Parts: sequence; C-alpha cells; structure tokens
Amino acid sequence: PPNSGNKEITWMMLEAGAETDVVNSVGRTAAQMAAFVGQHDCVTVINNFFPRERLDYYTKPQGLDKEPKLPVKLAGPLHKIITTTNMHPVKIVLLVKENPLLAEVEALQKCYRVLDLICEKCMKQKDMNEVLAMKMHYISCIFQKCITFLNEREDKLDGFIKSLLKGRDKDGFPVYQEKLIRESIRKFPYCEATLLQQLVRSIAPVEI
Repeated sequence: PPNSGNKEITWMMLEAGAETDVVNSVGRTAAQMAAFVGQHDCVTVINNFFPRERLDYYTKPQGLDKEPKLPVKLAGPLHKIITTTNMHPVKIVLLVKENPLLAEVEALQKCYRVLDLICEKCMKQKDMNEVLAMKMHYISCIFQKCITFLNEREDKLDGFIKSLLKGRDKDGFPVYQEKLIRESIRKFPYCEATLLQQLVRSIAPVEI
C-alpha cells in the first residue's frame, strides 16, 4: 500500500516507472488500496499521473504523418496543465495565459486534438482509466472555449476569465462557469462510462 500516504513519495515512485495497474493479492490496485485506507491525496496523485513520455510520443511523426501532432515546444506547457490537480477552469485558463507559446489559436488547436486522442486511448486500453479520460476531455473543452474567446473577443482570455468569475445578480453564483462544466460532461463521447453516468446522475437533478 502507498507508504503512509506520502504524496511526494507516491509521485517519485510513479516518475520512476511504478505500474499503476498492477493488482495485489486481493485484486486491488495501488489507487484502490489508498482509497480503501483513506489516503485520498495519494489517490489524486495516482489518478492524475501522466508520464511525460506518453505525451512526448505525440511530438514525433507517427505512421505516414510528415509532421508530429504536437510541436516539441508545446509538450512542456501542456504536460504542466495535464498533471495539475487543481481543475478549476479559471486555474486552467491562467496556466494557458501565462504561457505565450500556448495562448495562440493554432497551438491550442494542436493541444486539444492531442488531448482528445489521449482521452480515446484511456478509454480503449484494457485497464481503462475513466478519470484520466474525463480530465483530458474536460481540459480539451476549456482549450476549445479559449480558442473561441481568442478569435471573437477583444479582451481575449481576460474576457474568458471574467465570464467564468462573473456571478449572477441575486446571489453571485457563477452561472457561465457551471454551464461550461456541465456542457463538457454532457459532451463526453463515451456514454457507457460509469464515471460519466455517476456524474450525470448527481448533476442532472440539481438546478443551476
């Protein structure tokens, strides 16, 4: 089981190549064991772990491609966003905004297409990782919205951040942000996923 819940050690073990899908004598993975004993930080680290090599794969031309799907210079900034554990949409837009390489329409288009490919891979592999698939899809949706704001609004990503933070008059509730998150869940392409069904069940009855 993860050593008394130290997330730095968990991260180091993953970086060193520890397998996340190996099961122990009672058929549990490390993440399941950590959840079982209440080490939720470790579960978060394991579920959010995405080795840099898996992203670097897309920086090399595959098959008949002349060009790689992801320019090498975008791999670092994209990896930083993929492995962040703070999934607040404003946080993700700020990470895009702080990197001039990323905050361009063409760069974001390449990145979101790669995220969609990773999402598909997570769902098609034998040890399906629905959490990671949903995360990739969610970040892809935010990147696509960034593109819309970069194309259509004078105030660009600042305008996106303002929209996300703006609360409605009566109680300050950020409606735009809520709609964005719900829409990204609704657009998740693998409707058979258990995680998706759980999310829909818990969100659908709640009025905005």
